[in-house]
Amino acid sequence: MRDSSPLRPRAAVLSRRAALGLAAAVPLAAASPAAATPSATPAVTPSAARAATIGGELLGRGGVQVRGASGLPRRLTARSWLVADHVSGEVLASYNAHRLLAPASTLKMLFADTVLQKFARTERHRVTDADLAGIPAGSSLVGVKPGITYTVEQLWLGVFLRSGNDAVHVLSHMNGGVDTTVAQMQARAEDLQALDTHVVSPDGFDHKGQVSSAYDLTLFARHGLADADFRAYCSTRTADFPAGGKKTFQIQNTDRLLTGAWGVPTYDGLIGVKNGYTSNAGNTFTGAATRGGRTLLVTVMHPKSGGSGVYEETAALLDWGFRQGANARPVGTLVAPLSEGGAGATPTRKAPKAAAGAPARAETSSTSWGLVGGAGGAVALLAGGAVAWHRRRRAVAAGGAPASDQGASGPRASDAGASDQGA
Repeated sequence: MRDSSPLRPRAAVLSRRAALGLAAAVPLAAASPAAATPSATPAVTPSAARAATIGGELLGRGGVQVRGASGLPRRLTARSWLVADHVSGEVLASYNAHRLLAPASTLKMLFADTVLQKFARTERHRVTDADLAGIPAGSSLVGVKPGITYTVEQLWLGVFLRSGNDAVHVLSHMNGGVDTTVAQMQARAEDLQALDTHVVSPDGFDHKGQVSSAYDLTLFARHGLADADFRAYCSTRTADFPAGGKKTFQIQNTDRLLTGAWGVPTYDGLIGVKNGYTSNAGNTFTGAATRGGRTLLVTVMHPKSGGSGVYEETAALLDWGFRQGANARPVGTLVAPLSEGGAGATPTRKAPKAAAGAPARAETSSTSWGLVGGAGGAVALLAGGAVAWHRRRRAVAAGGAPASDQGASGPRASDAGASDQGA
């Protein structure tokens, strides 16, 4: 994923789990035409019946959700965004928090949440051709070469700074292979209660059915930042990377709010976390910053504008959070992992059973972002099976506002890029 090299777009579709509950939504979705904007990424909003059980009922609603605070940026164009307090987990404001969208390289946060602590930073690995097999054409690369020995720390710097899919694949092979790593990532997502996420690849590259949400990406960032290594890697601006022999070359972090690249002002107090881009996913970014003793998390997905728009919209939402966040009454919460005592999702109402494989529907247009789908039939499956799914995956792995309201209480920006977004 490089924001200078557009990739072949692939339609984002729902995972099998999410698709189970979409049958009831077909009449509503079928009444509207598919999105006409060529660059628009097809997306489906999960039903309130399911999403409301994860983080709170308001987060399951479409449109801007905010209480007790005013002054949200007026020109946001993102299809989904969320502002949360890192420590308390309170969601201060959101827009389509559970909308399913392609995540691009922000999915690498889940990869790190899953694999980071499995290897010591000083462990060394000599890369083989097999380690680099199967990397999708057009991927962002840090420059890993077969025959060179790297430390685990160097590989992780390649993942976080350059969004290197080559580094991801090497670490995945060290972890037992790509399939094993994908299974472990899905199990980790289930444990984190990131039920909007369906993992197809460990690197976030465009793949049919690979989706996540602003809510889930914020969960990944929050739990990743609790790890000292994760926090150190995502906040590193530059590093020396092996080139063979005793030679090295410098790599730079592609997070423009961290480095100030491409004319984007650095954001005071920014910690990280991860950016991403593909032609299918558009731009995605989850950022964290600390000011005045408070740390906020912001996720922005798929703004209309190119270049640096995703960073501009993130900065605007961080500014709002630091100015108005103390006045905001929470509209939801970032839930705790099941493995740490988090309460599992429970259905808010009994939903009709839907046939497996019910078709997913794309959003109706680039400006009509309301609720267009329903997944009520999946509630019981996801709620009752979360723990079992997590255990089974671990074993297998061996180990309401329409778009016009956004203009009234939310912003607009622009983004296109050049090798600073990855998948």
